[in-house]
Amino acid sequence: MTKIGRPMAGKVLIQPLAAEQKTSSGIIIPDSAQEKPLKGKIIAVGSAKEGEKMEVKVGDMVLFGKYSGTEIKVDDVDYLIMNQSDILLVIE
Repeated sequence: MTKIGRPMAGKVLIQPLAAEQKTSSGIIIPDSAQEKPLKGKIIAVGSAKEGEKMEVKVGDMVLFGKYSGTEIKVDDVDYLIMNQSDILLVIE
């Protein structure tokens, strides 16, 4: 397993949760029609930018914008790296 580095100031690394495979009524959604996940778990947090504090921590579950972040793959695992400001909500 490769150790993931630390994000730069103001950035977070998120592991998106898997997209829904079925609708609430039980209809199976094909891969080509699945929505991009909007929820994930924070894996790593960079230091705070000057003048702002990091509001999130490793392990937080968060919601983020549909087109937020940059997709990266490490050891066949998909991650998103994004600015803390792209996070919309911390799920408690």
